[in-house]
Amino acid sequence: MSIDLRAAADAVLNEVVTSTPRVPGVVAMVTDRNRNIYEGAAGQRRLDQPAKMSTDSIFAIFSTTKAITATAVLQLVEEGKLDLDAPARRYAPEIGKLEVIEGFDSKGEPILRPPSRDITTRMLMTHSAGLSYDFINQTYNRLAEQKGQPSVITATKACLMTPLLFDPGERWEYGTNLDWCGQIVEAITGRRLGEVFKTRIFEPLGIKDMTFELNDAMRARLAGIHARNADGSLTPMDFELPAKPEVHMGGHGLYGTVGDYMRFIRMWLNDGAGEHGRVLKAETVRMAEQNHLGDKKVTPITGVITSLCNDAEFFPGQSKSWAPSFMVNDEEAPTGRPAGALGWAGLANLFYWIDRRNGFGGFWATQILPFGDPTSFIGYMNFETAFYQSLRHRMVG
Repeated sequence: MSIDLRAAADAVLNEVVTSTPRVPGVVAMVTDRNRNIYEGAAGQRRLDQPAKMSTDSIFAIFSTTKAITATAVLQLVEEGKLDLDAPARRYAPEIGKLEVIEGFDSKGEPILRPPSRDITTRMLMTHSAGLSYDFINQTYNRLAEQKGQPSVITATKACLMTPLLFDPGERWEYGTNLDWCGQIVEAITGRRLGEVFKTRIFEPLGIKDMTFELNDAMRARLAGIHARNADGSLTPMDFELPAKPEVHMGGHGLYGTVGDYMRFIRMWLNDGAGEHGRVLKAETVRMAEQNHLGDKKVTPITGVITSLCNDAEFFPGQSKSWAPSFMVNDEEAPTGRPAGALGWAGLANLFYWIDRRNGFGGFWATQILPFGDPTSFIGYMNFETAFYQSLRHRMVG
């Protein structure tokens, strides 16, 4: 398989960095339960600098942070320190202050009311608490523009104090839920989220280059974020998350390498076991790969701030559920990803999947805004498809 996969995957990577429009640079990897079976890099870290993209390049991994935060939550559940169905305010009292917004009055002031039920950590883990983001929700965007609601990229406590769009538990809506989960983890452990990750997740997995606080050594390998212009061209951006954030944002704040993320994916493929120790119990992993949304479904994302997000959806027309904290495709995907597999994405067009049934996972990393960039997203779909075609070829052969 490795020969077929290597040729097919290399071709996909080379195509996306040379096509029109193109991506500046990409790193992509596939792992089985034991090791990476494909590692590739193409293009440049920044278009205005000569450094080539390499497999040890550092990326802002944005919302692919969420699954790591969810793992820290699940560890506390295992230890009996956290009840997923208890009011989340028991652990993070500030979340109990959030009210439901029902619109704006004639003076443009928010109309707020208390929620009909408490937010639970399970709701946060499944994006059903009522929270969103300003770049995908008109109400939040209005609060940002007219009321000064801080953006989540400020990494402040104030940026988390947003109203709820509906009563907790009513439906799926993507948002700052895992940032609140990070606050819960910090409250229970008495430690900053980055420290919890380091000792309880990163060290058992052998992860070396992943952090909320970017240092100069990592910055030297940093892939720059680029803005996609209307004509398809790319402009390098001087964008960086706060180096000393007030809040370690469990929803989006990590920087790291694709290779280190593959170690995290392998833990999920191996029923919670890492290179240097166990991270989760096997029964916890089996619980956490299941749909926890009931009969509610994942809905398409609508871009409101178009410089940050396009309209986007995985596998349009197919049913998708949510596990804590992954999307679950309920049907076999066009790429060949089987029903019941896990996956998600990060804002700068990073994408991953975890196929526990077959024992494989992959990650595709670019640094382009807005999310849902057609060139990067189609490249990722082609990359995943190339893997499953090579897998079928091996099984038939």
